[in-house]
Amino acid sequence: MSAICLGCGNFGGVGSAPEFYGQGIPHDEALAIMDRAWDAGITWFDTGDAYGGGASETWIGEWIRDRGHRPVLTTKVFYATTGRRADAGLAPDRIRRQLEGSLTRLGVERVDLYLAHAPDDTVPVGETIATFEALRDEGLVGAWGLSNYDEPRLRDALVHGRPALVQNSFSLLDQDSTRGVCRDERIRFVPFGPLAGGWLTGKYRRGEAFPAGSRMTQRPEPYAQYTDDRVFDSLAALGAEAAARGVDMAALAFAWVLAVCDGAVCGPGRAAHLDPVLAARELELSSADVERIGGLFA
Repeated sequence: MSAICLGCGNFGGVGSAPEFYGQGIPHDEALAIMDRAWDAGITWFDTGDAYGGGASETWIGEWIRDRGHRPVLTTKVFYATTGRRADAGLAPDRIRRQLEGSLTRLGVERVDLYLAHAPDDTVPVGETIATFEALRDEGLVGAWGLSNYDEPRLRDALVHGRPALVQNSFSLLDQDSTRGVCRDERIRFVPFGPLAGGWLTGKYRRGEAFPAGSRMTQRPEPYAQYTDDRVFDSLAALGAEAAARGVDMAALAFAWVLAVCDGAVCGPGRAAHLDPVLAARELELSSADVERIGGLFA
């Protein structure tokens, strides 16, 4: 797998939210994003069965058929694909049913990584993991992992099995503690949200209205705590650091995540948004750089 994974969560929607089905990144732009990522050597695509109500997986499957390429595929299970919030969870029979739908939409015989998209406290985690391991043994998935599991839930899961990958939110603004657990347990930690919903790109400015169409005008709840003078001060310091290096702030923020994690998921809204991601691959940060930049947001 490449260190950078293409996040396809906004293809045809905004994540798993039913109220945004049919919105998000339009079809042709999604295909253009996949084309550019593949040409740039990003050959690992990340999706989920509920993204866009299934649109994300469907469009990836279409791209695979039309282009004749086979990326490494991660997909996820938990949220509803139907828009009915009650149709969710990690019950063993539901996991199998949802995987069948994912394989059909993607047009493949197996997915390389299958993740629990969120914990399900109504199902014993041991049952969920046993189902994942059975699917792996049957050849329907290459490996399994966990997403959005906090440290206590991750430690509980480790009693029952060993995920190949953990995918949580992580950035300069969200330095999640599960990264340390994964480091100690030698589990690959490849986070989403390395740019904190656009906050680390410099597009949100103190005292100014949020740009139209941005995350803060669509789903602001996960990022509302960043509207704080201390955050804006830290962003200004990061911007000065980036300017001194002659790079975009987004590239430096992404490079920092690559330096401290085992990879990262990028979620461009347009093909051109891959520019700072590709620039981040070329940035070399010393251990002192990593500590100093991380300290800006302590």
